[in-house]
Amino acid sequence: MTKRPMKMMALILGIFISLSACGTARAASAPQAGPGTQTAETAAETVNTETTGPVTETMAAQKTDNTAAVQEETISTEPEKDPEGTTEEVQETMLQMKIGETKVRVNWEDNDSVAALKELCKDAPLTIQMSMYGGFEQVGPIGTRLPSDDVQTRTSAGDIVLYSGSQIVVFYGSNSWAYTRLGHIEDQDEAGMAALLGGGDVTVTISMENEEQNRRN
Repeated sequence: MTKRPMKMMALILGIFISLSACGTARAASAPQAGPGTQTAETAAETVNTETTGPVTETMAAQKTDNTAAVQEETISTEPEKDPEGTTEEVQETMLQMKIGETKVRVNWEDNDSVAALKELCKDAPLTIQMSMYGGFEQVGPIGTRLPSDDVQTRTSAGDIVLYSGSQIVVFYGSNSWAYTRLGHIEDQDEAGMAALLGGGDVTVTISMENEEQNRRN
């Protein structure tokens, strides 16, 4: 064997040994997975898990806050009650009538005359001094004129009428004349009306009272 072939073989052998040494060095320098080491896939799963946890808790907290806000708004829209939890009742004001000291129940007409009479009694009771007339009625002036729509009328005991626009007439008998009807006393019959009006002149009081005042009186 000549020297040149031997040199070539020695060169090739040296190159092979060098390449083998580089591969070994690279393998030795690469990080190895151990008990405390995460791979790329494991690290990605860990990141996803850590991110999902707080986000889920945050969304749940926001949902709870929104629910509480809706409940608070619903509560605030409920109608307010007074301190005792009761609702104040609106009591109707009605026209009342007394003959002397006896309160009578009147079914009042729905007309302009009665509306004007209510307005006249709105601030203070109207007191009328009555006088017996004809053996069947008591009549008295109201001190002003009310709207009237007189028609020929046959009256009976308990009828209340407006005469000549300025006088109240209450009947305990019967008569026929041109009057404007104001109402009728419902809780007295003919004998009861005669007892209230047939014994002499009386005082009639007409006032506006609510239901509570009416019960007290």
